[in-house]
Amino acid sequence: SLILGNMWTTMASSAGLLLVLVFIFSYTLYAILRQKKISEMKTDFINNMTHEFKTPVATIMIASEALKDPEIVEDKKRISRLAGIIYDENVRLGNHIERVLSIARLEKKELKLEQAEVNLNDLVIAVLDSMDLQLQKKGAKVDLALDAIDPIIMGDELHFSNVLYNLIDNANKYSADHPKITIKTRNTAKGVVISIADEGIGMTKEHTKRIFDQFYRVPTGNLHDVKGFGLGLNYVQDIVNQMGGTIKVHSEKDKGTEFTISLPLN
Repeated sequence: SLILGNMWTTMASSAGLLLVLVFIFSYTLYAILRQKKISEMKTDFINNMTHEFKTPVATIMIASEALKDPEIVEDKKRISRLAGIIYDENVRLGNHIERVLSIARLEKKELKLEQAEVNLNDLVIAVLDSMDLQLQKKGAKVDLALDAIDPIIMGDELHFSNVLYNLIDNANKYSADHPKITIKTRNTAKGVVISIADEGIGMTKEHTKRIFDQFYRVPTGNLHDVKGFGLGLNYVQDIVNQMGGTIKVHSEKDKGTEFTISLPLN
């Protein structure tokens, strides 16, 4: 019996050690695969960022070269048009840089949000006005139901306008021709809710779980000209959280996506 007891003790110890080794091996393998995936996402981010920066730089270069043409110099209308192109592309380039810097500041907890009264209904209208041309370009139809009777929140108007811009821009980009976008605001017992819905390509549950991850981009299927860094929704979530709110997403493949933000009232 003593020998059997020793054997069982040895076997139990061996089995325990084996389980520990299996766990360590599994965790190591998981960590390696996760690091590989993060590395791939960062590479994809760098490629996208390079493309996003190259496009305005190339446009500025072409417009600048055109301004050297003696024939164009004599045509004031063409000079004005080229100057407008250079200005617009500089603004676009500056916006790209600001987006990347904002994410870097958020990661380091260096981004300080201002606290001021913001009328959510008015801000929605202002953001839509600023996006009018790009929405018209795709023939987008925007339905508004700004039903919040008390739409005043405390927050940073600039950064929350960027939040709305990102969500409306995604609704526009991730839809086929003639996107249909619905924006609603309403009051609840605890605050105000804004929802932005589209009838675009939608997402699977697997993608929905990861869309707020930094650098993550949802595959776009047949929509090949969807540009971006994979930073937008990560930034959106961070800003909403810093304002004391929450953001949720509901999406169905090929049916559309709806983002719902809940914020406390002033």
